[in-house]
Amino acid sequence: MSETTTGSGFSLKDQLFNRERISYLSGLFQEADASFDGKAFTRQCMRGLQDLELKQRIVHIARVLEKHLSDDFSTAAKQIREALPPPLDPTRTDDDFGDFIFAPLGEFVVRNGLDRKQLRHSLRTLKQITMRFSMEDAIRAFIDTHPDATLAELAQWSTDSNYHVRRLVSEGTRPKLPWSRRLTIDVTTPIPFLETLHADPTRYVTRSVANHLNDISKSHPELVLQLLREWKKAKRQTTKEFDWISSHALRTLIKQGHSPALKFLGFRDNPKIEVSNFRLLRTVLRPGDSIEFDFTITAERAESLMVDYVIDFVKANGTTAPKVHKLKRLALTKGETASLKKRHRLHANATTYKLYLGRHAVTLQINGQPYGTLPFELLVNSEA
Repeated sequence: MSETTTGSGFSLKDQLFNRERISYLSGLFQEADASFDGKAFTRQCMRGLQDLELKQRIVHIARVLEKHLSDDFSTAAKQIREALPPPLDPTRTDDDFGDFIFAPLGEFVVRNGLDRKQLRHSLRTLKQITMRFSMEDAIRAFIDTHPDATLAELAQWSTDSNYHVRRLVSEGTRPKLPWSRRLTIDVTTPIPFLETLHADPTRYVTRSVANHLNDISKSHPELVLQLLREWKKAKRQTTKEFDWISSHALRTLIKQGHSPALKFLGFRDNPKIEVSNFRLLRTVLRPGDSIEFDFTITAERAESLMVDYVIDFVKANGTTAPKVHKLKRLALTKGETASLKKRHRLHANATTYKLYLGRHAVTLQINGQPYGTLPFELLVNSEA
């Protein structure tokens, strides 16, 4: 199964890159320049498109565009900028990633504008494109090839009036950006950008900062905690937003039961609680069924609790791998009791993992510590 196709038959690549979207892109170029052959561009883009995966489609469209724009990159870059539609709505503050059909424009810039003499034109063009679709992947090629000049430009962009440009500064320099190349610069190099951007008024930007910190925490946990302590003391961000950033930034450390991270968020790593009546409603399951469990927590003193559960999934080689899932945050007073239950479906056609038969297990994890493990058997559908 393709990574861009779900078990239900929905195809992300077909939704993002199809004749309608390519015709829209060609129409923009044709409107900006009457000599642009929109019909030929669309026809050439559609040729062989169905056989390509998502990223391959981006490269394919960029290659076709090379046949229709000027051979001189500075001129071609200008043609791209002039063809762009108005920027994304500046009044929104989140969840406005843009139109994927502009991703090939970033690929075009990387393929043709990576020479030092073209850097000014390339960065200017990526800045304009990112206001329509995030150029977080494309900018990384320039960071690697021209680190000093590109990072100097990003420093200016970190205070730009457009929040999509500001977000690019954090997202484009993330150490572990999904689906993108790893950067050659040290993971600590972009920290001055985060110093500026953590105080941003836009959630789209602060989410990127939090994700960026979470990436860094996997190799430099104490550095991330040090930054958060300093930022908390500086009070440049609202309390509510800073608390959200901190929680999101430390999520991997919390799952690992990292004591200093738990303490920073106000959770003891040795809560005085009693967990009772932890039970699985069914211990034999098949793909498509749900794990159902419940339990009771009684606090022996006032406690803030972060309740998670860990599923030990069987892998293809018969070993198991733990996956931590969030359940609930709650605050209990001394002597207070809370009864919790959870239903977790084991999707038969999940695109992010595959289920294997065998002995699995569910573990309660509270403030990073285990509080009981229960096994269950997963059978293939053909078994009796």
